Amino acid sequence: MAEQRGDERRTADVRGSAADVRASAGEPHRGAARPEEARAWDDLVTTARRTVTDGLVVGTSGNVSVRVGDTVLVTPSGVPYDRLTPEDVTGVDLDGRQVLGTLVPTSELPMHLAVYRTTDALAVVHTHAVHATAVSTLVTELPPIHYMTAALGGPVRVAPYAPYGSDELAENMLRALAGRSGCLLRNHGTLTHAGTLAQAYDRTAQLEWMCRLWLTASSVPGLAPSLLSPEQLTEAGERLRGYGQRG
Repeated sequence: MAEQRGDERRTADVRGSAADVRASAGEPHRGAARPEEARAWDDLVTTARRTVTDGLVVGTSGNVSVRVGDTVLVTPSGVPYDRLTPEDVTGVDLDGRQVLGTLVPTSELPMHLAVYRTTDALAVVHTHAVHATAVSTLVTELPPIHYMTAALGGPVRVAPYAPYGSDELAENMLRALAGRSGCLLRNHGTLTHAGTLAQAYDRTAQLEWMCRLWLTASSVPGLAPSLLSPEQLTEAGERLRGYGQRG
């Protein structure tokens, strides 16, 4: 099954990434994972399996990555997540050259590397969540139906369609991510990033929930859902920055 911020400089940074990945995929080698990489791999596998359990992907669709120093650990292409073991650790450098493992990295590696090259993210989650993908076919931006919109930086944009695994898709994604920590990919799915896998996953789950909420509210005949104003989103963002336990 196919697996499935934004100025000119960022766009230029990602050009050629798919070609780099293809050129480097010919001779993968097995390196020894450092302890921190082994721990990160365990977390990555757990997160990837959770995307299936929670219904955000089907089979081997979607992909997950985490950055450890200059190494990006990423789910391999076409391997069911419940079959991944510690020995299957798969990692590349920021140029896409494989430095860990022998399994071929996900075909969406260009998108993951584009995020790491242009943001301070340490984790990326890409899914084919049903409601989010449905919304991606209807609008160019998810209407601000809930205050959690602010947690993703503002109204979530939809990146124009491009073939999976392509440089064009990575470029479209970067433009949609400008000032945001998540976006929709038209006729494809979602992508979120964060400083940890847990936070990136939470953003993915929140995005899918907001898409489901908007679709549900929009389905009532003769009525349209109320939306939040920019001022309300700004206030929500300020409150969210102080949310949770301290210390």
